[in-house]
Amino acid sequence: MTLLLAGDIGGTKTILRLAEVIPTPDSKPIPITRYEERFVSAQFTDLVPMVQQFLAAAAAALGGTPIPERACFAIAGPVLNNTSSLTNLSWVLDSDRLEEQLAIAKVALINDFAAVGYGVLGLQDSEVYSLQDVAPHPYAPIAVIGAGTGLGQGFLIRQGDHYEVYPSEGGHSDFAPRSELEFQLLKYLLDKHHISRVSVERVVSGQGIASIYQFLRDRQIFSETPEVGEKIRDWERQAGLDAKTIDPAAVIAQAAASGRDPMSEQAMQLFATAYGAEAGNLALKLLPYGGLYIAGGVAAKNLSLLQSGQFMQAFADKGRVSPLLEKVPVFVVLNPQVGLIGAALYALRL
Repeated sequence: MTLLLAGDIGGTKTILRLAEVIPTPDSKPIPITRYEERFVSAQFTDLVPMVQQFLAAAAAALGGTPIPERACFAIAGPVLNNTSSLTNLSWVLDSDRLEEQLAIAKVALINDFAAVGYGVLGLQDSEVYSLQDVAPHPYAPIAVIGAGTGLGQGFLIRQGDHYEVYPSEGGHSDFAPRSELEFQLLKYLLDKHHISRVSVERVVSGQGIASIYQFLRDRQIFSETPEVGEKIRDWERQAGLDAKTIDPAAVIAQAAASGRDPMSEQAMQLFATAYGAEAGNLALKLLPYGGLYIAGGVAAKNLSLLQSGQFMQAFADKGRVSPLLEKVPVFVVLNPQVGLIGAALYALRL
């Protein structure tokens, strides 16, 4: 068994995990968590003292000094040549420095969505929900898309006996409206933000859910309920503040799920349709017969919305090439820590 250190590093929080990878008869490695801890990132001046504190706590909890053989840290931001300057922290990370100061033989830094890509390879059947139950082709590409703060996209290509993950900036491609209502949404966003184009991530993301709600409200397509409307206005009044107390996407999604707010329901339906259409666009470009995985917090928290049929209807609505997408297995990732699984699996390969 191999002891690995995996980390998911963000501007707000960092999760560190010690994992052992145990071989299985089907050669699919399974990282088993031995110790895990969550930290407030801003309370540390660098990753090194955080890891040192984590390993000391792990030693006390496990009754012995853990010595990771390899480590991989998933970074919420760009990674170039195993170095990264975090956007929302003053940390500058370099794998060579981390190897020396942490006394770990091999340390890698990868983008957090690339870690999600590797993570889908380690998911168990109970950690995914199938929206289109088709047998995956073992040598075909795999696609990953995930709406959260933004819209991550990436893909995996088989290289011999393993997959390599390739990042993408597909979330910044153009939003393509497909209905009169979506055309009105496009015009609203262009005017509101004084921009010349709208990326798909402005619609298919947590911020996109809030934007769709504002569009329906401001164009008076629906009347808002006082409870939800006041929370959204409170959030709008917090514009420019570093610490916001309201998550508008969560407010809207919860109101829609409860059935008590028609405008929130319409906002989530429009979001699901746009999300499904973009997932279908990604599938057309890659033909991921190895599977298309829908990651990110929005999907897992709103599974019933994706199960309703609107997502898959928009996914498959591609005119004369629609039959090609009937062969694509489509999964929703239910495990919110898929990135940590991916970081551990990547560390195993170092």
